[in-house]
Amino acid sequence: MSVEFFLGIAILVIGTAAAAFPRPRTYLTRLINLEIPAWGLLLIMLSFDETLALLTFVAVTAISTFVIVRVVERRNAA
Repeated sequence: MSVEFFLGIAILVIGTAAAAFPRPRTYLTRLINLEIPAWGLLLIMLSFDETLALLTFVAVTAISTFVIVRVVERRNAA
């Protein structure tokens, strides 16, 4: 196991907790906190393969941003 793997696991756990329990409960902070676990996942995948890491990072970032923006739009419309 490499240093990137263990650092990625730590960032992933901390980032998930930050996204689940944000201090100010605004959607902008949740959107920003979703990027933290994505970087942890990127580091975990970098310990295996660089191409896999980049593809996973782009996919996770795109999907999480799309989902949170849809939630914000629905919340503001209601």
